[in-house]
Amino acid sequence: MPRVLVLCYHGVSESWESDLAVRPARLETQIRLLLQRGWKPATFHEAVTAPPWRKTLAVTFDDGYRSVAEKAYPVLERLGVPATVFVPTALVGWPGPLQWDGIERWLGTPWEVELVPMDWDELRWLAYRGWEIGSHTCSHPHLPEEDDAVLAFELERSRETLEAHMDTACSSLAYPYGDVDRRVIEATRSAGYTSACTLSAVNDPEALAWPRVGLYDIDHGPRLRLKLSTRLRRAHAALKDGRPERAYT
Repeated sequence: MPRVLVLCYHGVSESWESDLAVRPARLETQIRLLLQRGWKPATFHEAVTAPPWRKTLAVTFDDGYRSVAEKAYPVLERLGVPATVFVPTALVGWPGPLQWDGIERWLGTPWEVELVPMDWDELRWLAYRGWEIGSHTCSHPHLPEEDDAVLAFELERSRETLEAHMDTACSSLAYPYGDVDRRVIEATRSAGYTSACTLSAVNDPEALAWPRVGLYDIDHGPRLRLKLSTRLRRAHAALKDGRPERAYT
């Protein structure tokens, strides 16, 4: 059976000291290690619905920060790795920094520029080069907290907007904050998505709630190797919830 590993990043920066950021050199080190260990790249939707390799790697970026095009793309292009960017469609091309729970602390600081998103031309530029552009809803809400009408709107309008601007089908979604429950999964299915991902590294994989491993600038050397170990992630999950669970390598 194919093995699928999905990574989650956000911004890429030389100086932004945030959990949302990784330096370009660190990004290259992390991805190069996986390629050396036999992982081969694919976009997220392909990886989780029809993995083309025995060990398939998908690199994803949430939020659509401009640094993804400016700093991540050159690194991944050198390595021959296409990626997937999940964008909140109502905020694509927003002229200033993005604002929501968890990132507002950087507003008014020298690093607020790191929160500026890409515009539609930049996203089309990435798509032309083999990247996948997926949905991150319209406005980046906590989906389980929304009523059925707002939930449907956030999912459906975002997909429709992406398809109109990108002139291609949108099949994939990243849940904002990784927040998801069974009601949200069923709404995602009803909205026409066939793949979606969380931020958890240890969920049992399913196409509409696929776990991802978040990698950060501190992840290198032995720490990186341990974090990428499927066996250890499964063992951690079993200890966390008290359930006996088989560990897969």
